[in-house]
Amino acid sequence: MSESTFIVRQCPEPTCRFRFPVKLDSSLGEACPHCGAPTEVVSVHTNHQVDHLPVRAEGPVVEALLDNIRSVYNVGSIFRTADGAGIAHLHLCGISTNPNHPQLAKTSLGAEISIPWTQYKNGVDAAAGLKQRGFQLWAIEGSPNAQPLVEAAAAAPSQPIALVMGNEISGVDPGIVALCDRTLWIPMQGQKQSLNVAVAFGIAAYIIRHIPGIVGSSGGSTK
Repeated sequence: MSESTFIVRQCPEPTCRFRFPVKLDSSLGEACPHCGAPTEVVSVHTNHQVDHLPVRAEGPVVEALLDNIRSVYNVGSIFRTADGAGIAHLHLCGISTNPNHPQLAKTSLGAEISIPWTQYKNGVDAAAGLKQRGFQLWAIEGSPNAQPLVEAAAAAPSQPIALVMGNEISGVDPGIVALCDRTLWIPMQGQKQSLNVAVAFGIAAYIIRHIPGIVGSSGGSTK
């Protein structure tokens, strides 16, 4: 178990009252970043990071192909989620940046060290290589033929899956979609038609890795 201690500072000005945390040994925030008045320490607290027991995932082995993800922060977030979900490998295609970028660690928070990755210039070539290795390609893409993600995950095959995530604006390359065994959609109830790619990846990764076990334990059919 690891611990980190923080202090909470607050601006005493009645018209401001800006409140924020800083690390115990940090001199940041002595002046209010909003109005410049001297701040007061109003509380001290310690965050306890518990070393949890490993979680057993009943779903198939999953790797991920990131097709031209333009934001380094999205790629970094995907690295962090991949570590938590138990994704075996990240395939970084086109403009998708890799851990050599100095800004990626701001969102990956060290997960770039634990997750293996490979860089490719051409995503279609990378996808074809995964197919040749026996992977099913599942793309998160709102195409007319897309299937519900949860239904597909409940009947996930035993063979490994390559989860394909596309560019934030243009989506998955049509050449990759043509190679995919399935295109899948995540339900959207609001006015927007899509989620942030890192958020969508997190939902899909955890559902594919864990839904088969949940369905099996509840006695439901996976056929």
